[in-house]
Amino acid sequence: MGVNITLCWTDEADQNLPLPRYETAGAAGADVCANLIDAKSLIIGPGARMLVPTGLRMAIPHGFEVQIRPRSGLALKHGVTLLNTPGTIDSGYRGPVGIILMNHG
Repeated sequence: MGVNITLCWTDEADQNLPLPRYETAGAAGADVCANLIDAKSLIIGPGARMLVPTGLRMAIPHGFEVQIRPRSGLALKHGVTLLNTPGTIDSGYRGPVGIILMNHG
């Protein structure tokens, strides 16, 4: 069963970045990019957390959700993970999507 989720950019988003996509044939979820005006602004010190913008808004059909999950490679190599895992985006939310990252390093 396929579910159509409508994605659109926020006004300030860098639209040259790729939309969420499955990177391999066996991927369980799509990868999402950070959408920053200045990439140098993403410095998360040890023990700190930050809301990272994706530059996206979503229209999720009623009765469905989108989940945000951490990448095991980021956690293992850099100690970076998500705080509210899995993060849930409800079908009624239409605001900009951000991801809460934490540096455990």
